[in-house]
Amino acid sequence: MTTRTKPWHGVMVATALPLDDDLSIDHAAYARHCRWLVAHGCDGVVPNGSLGEYQTLTPEERAEVVRTAVAAVGGDRVMPGIAAYGALEARRWAEQAGEAGCGAVMLLPPNAYRADERAVIEHYRQVARAGLPVVAYNNPFDTKVDLTPALLARLHAEGLIVAVKEFSGDVRRAYELAELAPGLDLLAGADDVLLELAVAGAVGWVAGYPNALPEACVTLYRAAVAGDLATAVPLYRTLHPLLRWDSKTAFVQAIKLSMDMAGHRGGPCRPPRLPLAPQDEEVVRAATEKVLASGLR
Repeated sequence: MTTRTKPWHGVMVATALPLDDDLSIDHAAYARHCRWLVAHGCDGVVPNGSLGEYQTLTPEERAEVVRTAVAAVGGDRVMPGIAAYGALEARRWAEQAGEAGCGAVMLLPPNAYRADERAVIEHYRQVARAGLPVVAYNNPFDTKVDLTPALLARLHAEGLIVAVKEFSGDVRRAYELAELAPGLDLLAGADDVLLELAVAGAVGWVAGYPNALPEACVTLYRAAVAGDLATAVPLYRTLHPLLRWDSKTAFVQAIKLSMDMAGHRGGPCRPPRLPLAPQDEEVVRAATEKVLASGLR
């Protein structure tokens, strides 16, 4: 495991949340999962992202998930998602993360509200006042708000963000962002563009598929950021049929199925997510079986 210089660097796993059959959270299993990820080379965890089904959690559950992660692996390895409808709620989640001992937080623009640039900047201003380093999360598909390189440069110039989880899928943005905001850290936000963004200078990966295959994903990341394409490209090609599910609507179900198949508890999801459609389950099962048969874990 490499030594990070900042708590948002490296392979930060957007953790899936283990649920019992009655859909209650199994906090003991979640703590074990966080420890297992770190023990297998991952640098930290990101609870309460979409992969952690944060939208379905009560406020009490959401706070307890953060505390569980911190108790399991230490606050410097925990970067919770603090997404919310507006800045006041997001700031409260940032303050809760600080009280729990977290090293950084990850923040979408207002969710479920199509904010203009003025509202986005004020959103980040409010949350930055909580005092923790803020990693912006650009997901224009879910939020309908695009954190363009120019807007991210404004947020960074004002000292409101330290990094961006880039999920637009447009790898060309990495170069424009480096020109406009050279001090802003780039984190790969979608598993299926990891190699392209690593080559473009990413210093971290907010990752989904390490939930099922941590060692293979860590090997891929380390090789990619080191420029070891002889190692990275064949491994990326092998993993890509799974990695691309991270950018699909049913990504939570897909990753949890792969976890189950790899011998690590994935389990059910809360509504509105249903089990994978039979044709999708067949595709995920076949891709997972192929990867596991190759010896990757």
